[in-house]
This record gives sequence, C-alpha cells and structure tokens, in this order.
Amino acid sequence: MPLTRFAADALGVVTICLVALLVLLGLLCILYLFYFRSHIRSQGFIQLGYFSGPWIIRITFILFAILWGFGEIGRLNLLRQEGRVLNALSLKWQETVCKCYIVSNLGFAEPCMFLTLVFLLRASLQKTESRIFSQKWNEKTACYVFLYCLPVFVLQLVVILLGPQLNKSFVNKLPYYFTSTTSPSKTKHQDDVVFCTYPLLSTILLGLFATVVTTYLFWLGRQILNLVINKGLQKRVYTLIFSVSSFFPLRVLFLGLSVLSKPKHFPFQALAFLAFLSLLCCAGVGICMLVYCPVADCLALRSLQDIEASGRISDEYNDTISLIANQGPVEETVESSPRRSSAASTKHGSISFQAMERDETS
Repeated sequence: MPLTRFAADALGVVTICLVALLVLLGLLCILYLFYFRSHIRSQGFIQLGYFSGPWIIRITFILFAILWGFGEIGRLNLLRQEGRVLNALSLKWQETVCKCYIVSNLGFAEPCMFLTLVFLLRASLQKTESRIFSQKWNEKTACYVFLYCLPVFVLQLVVILLGPQLNKSFVNKLPYYFTSTTSPSKTKHQDDVVFCTYPLLSTILLGLFATVVTTYLFWLGRQILNLVINKGLQKRVYTLIFSVSSFFPLRVLFLGLSVLSKPKHFPFQALAFLAFLSLLCCAGVGICMLVYCPVADCLALRSLQDIEASGRISDEYNDTISLIANQGPVEETVESSPRRSSAASTKHGSISFQAMERDETS
C-alpha cells in the first residue's frame, strides 16, 4: 500500500492537533498548580500546604510530556514535503533531525517522563516524617530522574551515532533497519526528502526499559492499593497502573513492527501513528491522575472552617477530607464520619501524596 499524499497529510495534521491538545492540557495544569499554591498562601490553609510540596516534580512531568510531543511533530513527513519547513534543509540536515528525534524522545523524554511518574507514586509510600515534599526532595528527585535516565540516553546515543559504523566495520551481519534512522524518498523534482525510521536496536532498548518500569510499577501499585482510603482513589491507581503497563509496552510493540514495512508505505505510517497515540494516552492519563486530580481534591476544601461549622459532609467531601485526616479542625469531622474510622484515615495515602499521620501526643 503506497503512502498517498492525502494519508500522510491527514496523519500529520491529526498528530499536530493531538500534540496541541496535550500542550494545552499541560499548560492549564501548570496554571492550576500555581493557582493552588497562591490559594494556599493567600487563604492561610497551612493544612493543605503539604500537598503542594511536589509541585516542581509535577511541572517537570508535564514539561517532559510536552517535549516528547514536540519531538513527535519534528519527525512528521508533513514537514518534509515540497515547500514545507524541513524540506528546505539538505539531506544531511534532515537525517540529523531524525537522529535527534530518536535520541531526544526514545533516549531522554520518554524515560524521564516515566521515571518522574515512578517517583511521584513512590513518594506516597514514604513516611511524612522524612519531609519528602520539601524543596530538597524536589531537587533530589529531579537529580535522580536525570541520573537514572543517563544509561538509556547514552545507549541510544551509541546506537544512533556509532551503530551504523560498527555494523559496517565489524559486524556487517545485521540488517540495515537495526541501526538506520532514515530512509530516502525520491520526489518528482528532487531527491532530498527523508523519512524518519525507528532503529530496531533503539526499540529493543526502549522495550527493556519499559519492562523494568512496568514490573516495578506493578509492585508499587500493589503497595499503594494496600494504603488507599476509598474506592475513588483505588480506581485512580488502577487506571494509572493499567495505562502505563499497557500503553507503554504497546508503543514498543508498534515501533518494533514498523520495521516490517517501508516508510514510503501506509502500514509504516499507521504503526508509527498508533505508537504515538499509545504514549499520548499514557501521558494524558498521567497528567490527569498525578497533577489535576490531587490539586482538585485539595481545592474542593475551600474553607475547612466552613465545612466544620456546617456539620454536614457530603460523600464527595468525605473522600477528599480523609486525605488530610489529622489536619486541624477536620480531624474531628472525619472521626465522626460513619464511613471510616480515624485509625483507617491516618494509615492511608493517595496517588502522589500521602495522608498526614496522627500525632499520638496531641
């Protein structure tokens, strides 16, 4: 099935629109985080200040997702057609763009994005006495993300820069698609258009990383499910773990299958688009579960004093109030809730943040 101009343009336009939606969602969530912090400071809600602690890591997660989205736009054939932006570049520079895309997305943005997600989930299992959400925690976590991503980045760099030379000089047995990042395409007027491809070695490295991450997330999710305080948070954990453990390996599978077709054919572009769509869904779910929902939970408590004075707590507020069970005046209200005991409220946590433990001496 040869790739038609209409099909290539359609997939490219849909990809750009979806990335634009992801960027818009990310920017809105960043503004939401800043509003949350300003709301806490202006209203004096010290009880909620604990939950705004990982705001830097949450923003970092969003920025990695946006960086990945821009990388996906850079690989599109839509930009390399006659009269378009990348078509004005020479063949060598177009090949450089494809190499940078593989290194930046498969070697940096994607590993960093999932490592950040892992650290946000892992923080909910730590004790509050360690002050995990302090400024120092944010700095250490950012350093750990870059440190753990470094091996994947270096290996992808070796595959892209040294793989073709080593294959020609020493191995000379591997097919070209193991290390090739581009495929030339001859147009009617000139031979200066290239298609970005996915080296099979790079996909294998990403697959190994995905295996490690999903295995650890399964273990981490099991630990968190033993600590969640209500069915709503349980559904969030299941949704997040399912999305990461299914969409991420599915992306690797689609990228691996793409070597069976030539980039000038429609099956290759369809597989590349499905791989993009898989990770897009995973990134979107991560932003909603780890950034938007925790902030929305806390902002649902506009005034802790008003809720205490009203003496009436709806089911919607019950789930949210239990997140801060031992904070100030809400503690007495949660203890009176027929749905859960105070001991259960203080022993549980939620996605990306953990409920404060009760001070036994108070």
